[in-house]
Amino acid sequence: MMNSQFQLHERLQQDCILIGRFSLCQLLMMNDSQFPWFILVPERADIKEIYQLSVADRQLLSEESCFLAENMADLFKAHKMNMAAIGNMVPQLHIHHIVRYQTDKAWPAPVWGKFIAEAYTEQQIIELTDKVRTQLKM
Repeated sequence: MMNSQFQLHERLQQDCILIGRFSLCQLLMMNDSQFPWFILVPERADIKEIYQLSVADRQLLSEESCFLAENMADLFKAHKMNMAAIGNMVPQLHIHHIVRYQTDKAWPAPVWGKFIAEAYTEQQIIELTDKVRTQLKM
């Protein structure tokens, strides 16, 4: 259930598309067509670090993160999944799940700050969100 104090950081609202919700987290998709890039945001107020979550929420975050990573790796035939909680620009706890390929334009470096985002078209958003929701049974 969503925490009544929780509010998604404005930068995440600006840069991402809401795909759906798990028990703990909102599932977002980064609006950058260069990489299949998803973000989990625990719906808990004033949380910046994983260790600030309750033990139960930490376990749930781990389960949701692994579920997302496994399904996105399968759906997009990933060579590697990059997963990170950096938070230097957006302090609200959020976990990036980025599908990587040895042929992508940033390989083998991290994708952060490498390229200007290339937004999806409306049609691409519809198709991709449907595909992801179907895979995740949302």
